[in-house]
Amino acid sequence: MAAIRGRNTKPEMVVRRGLHRLGFRFQLHRKDLPGKPDLVFPRYRAALFVHGCFWHGHDCHLFTWPKSREEFWRTKIESNRIRDAQDIQRLRKLGWRVGVVWECALKGKRKLDSQRVIQEAGKWLSGDSPEITINCLHSTE
Repeated sequence: MAAIRGRNTKPEMVVRRGLHRLGFRFQLHRKDLPGKPDLVFPRYRAALFVHGCFWHGHDCHLFTWPKSREEFWRTKIESNRIRDAQDIQRLRKLGWRVGVVWECALKGKRKLDSQRVIQEAGKWLSGDSPEITINCLHSTE
């Protein structure tokens, strides 16, 4: 597990490059905010997470429960899900808008066009909706 990246993953880099190209400026992995969001947009008071489907237990085609050490993985992934929900709730209480882009939106057999993902994230940032989730099935505000 030591070789698994927590930062600068391919999906995160796609989102970062695309939003930067649209003119959005952001800070990375702010330690002073709950959950250390991947991208923070102070001007829009918005935080964006780019979650890996396996590590965050997303119910999609990219996620399957491991067959070995099942109890360990169930505990680990479930605690990640709980922590994610708590971090989002804490950010919302601090007055931040929170978005999540799931890995499956950018890779896998059901992926969306990456430009569409970037456009939806950009539209959310420019708007006033408090939350957005973008995954392989759809985006929800």
